[in-house]
Amino acid sequence: MTKHEFMKEMERSLNALPSEERNEILQDFEEHFAIGLAEGKREEEIADALGSPDQIAREMNANRHISTANKNASFGNMVRATWAVIGLSFFNIIVVLGPFVAIVGIILSGWITSGAFIIAPLLAILGILAGGSNLFDFSVSIALCGIGLLLWMLMIRLTRWFTIGFTRYLQFNMSLVKGGMKHEKI
Repeated sequence: MTKHEFMKEMERSLNALPSEERNEILQDFEEHFAIGLAEGKREEEIADALGSPDQIAREMNANRHISTANKNASFGNMVRATWAVIGLSFFNIIVVLGPFVAIVGIILSGWITSGAFIIAPLLAILGILAGGSNLFDFSVSIALCGIGLLLWMLMIRLTRWFTIGFTRYLQFNMSLVKGGMKHEKI
């Protein structure tokens, strides 16, 4: 692959990045080629040593999303980082997506349970008005509401811990993927 082909493919692969960031990255790769050519290497050797432009772009995109998730540990940022890391290799579908789906399922069920417990008194009042519930049901629903509020506060912490912990797991996975790939210095 020549320098022109490499740079064209790199630019196409980086189209999701903001133009300023994309231009900075492209300029860095221009410098890689300039240094390599000054050392007497051919364009094809330099391009081979750099690797696949598409893979490089996916790694940069994943790093960017992980960095954003580290700065702002929100669920949305963590989901975007997860999808970016999954895109790095087929292996990540199992190693990243499996635990992600399992943990999101547990977290989601906790939020749904706490919400259901919190609205239990409203449902008990509706039952009393309809004539199907009694005062004991209402008393139990008040207790469930208290448990739901405690569970709600616990879910806030668990969700925050999950986003931080899973972001760290994604960083670890990224380092494994990078270590398993061919990266040579020019």
